Amino acid sequence: MVNRVCSLFNIEYPIIQAGMVWCSGWKLASAVSNAGGLGIIGAGSMYPDVLRTHIRKCQANTKFPFAVNVPLMYPNVSEIMNIIVEEGVRIVFSSAGNPATWTKFLKDHNITVVHVIASTRFAMKAQDAGVDAVVAEGFEAGGHNGREETTTFCLLPLVSSAVHIPIIAAGGVGSGKAMLAAFALGAEGVQVGSAFAVSEESSAHPSFKARVVSSVEGETALRLKKLAPVRLLKSPFADAVASAEENGADAAALAALLGHARAKLGMFEGNLEEGELEIGQVAAMLHQVRPAAIILQEIWSEFIAEKEKLIRL
Repeated sequence: MVNRVCSLFNIEYPIIQAGMVWCSGWKLASAVSNAGGLGIIGAGSMYPDVLRTHIRKCQANTKFPFAVNVPLMYPNVSEIMNIIVEEGVRIVFSSAGNPATWTKFLKDHNITVVHVIASTRFAMKAQDAGVDAVVAEGFEAGGHNGREETTTFCLLPLVSSAVHIPIIAAGGVGSGKAMLAAFALGAEGVQVGSAFAVSEESSAHPSFKARVVSSVEGETALRLKKLAPVRLLKSPFADAVASAEENGADAAALAALLGHARAKLGMFEGNLEEGELEIGQVAAMLHQVRPAAIILQEIWSEFIAEKEKLIRL
């Protein structure tokens, strides 16, 4: 397929793997890129030296483009950005911060920049900052989420009417049918998180993957809204957070309950009782752990098949 997203990244399919913490290492990124999509290394759960290692391993395992996702609130963001430049990374997805802070620096080094947004206002700010594209992430998405709680189906047409740069849809996209719907609403690409989080190449713990593929509808909820909203799968820890919120816990109390490295504990180390289990609503549609290439090809094949069905109507 040839569209602005494929052209921007020089990829075969407009399917991007999300840069998820504790899931998106070099194995997953290279597998997705080798399958024709755009793989992303998630820097949010990596120390700078670890990120450098993952970049080099990804370069050694794919000849195709890949990206690095950088949360702009990252404490070592300056070091991270310098490593990205030093290691020759050509594409950066930024999130959780002001895109104006780093976009010019990256563009000055001939790096393509994409910023993740959850509202039209921030999409326009990102465009004004000079980014090449935006990821419009709806309320359905896993992990950290927008405070506006706007769903993907409402967010996409709003953003597409406000900006002229390419839009990549995220949140609730785990199938070709969802991809086609996103395109109908103004997207030119999709970012897939949860489906790749439970792929064979994901660095998430096998116990976390098993819990996700056994989940059912209604088992995720947006929690910790007084801190940084995050969508969590039902667990003893998520229940404790829900109880605290229902009892009026303030930000300080929630921060104390959250503690340190809770996402690593759950997603990377496999502690399903005490850890954070971050995943999107689409988890209820995921039923098995499979190679990333098969997941990508299934999404693309279904997208084409459903598109042809609509043409025949």
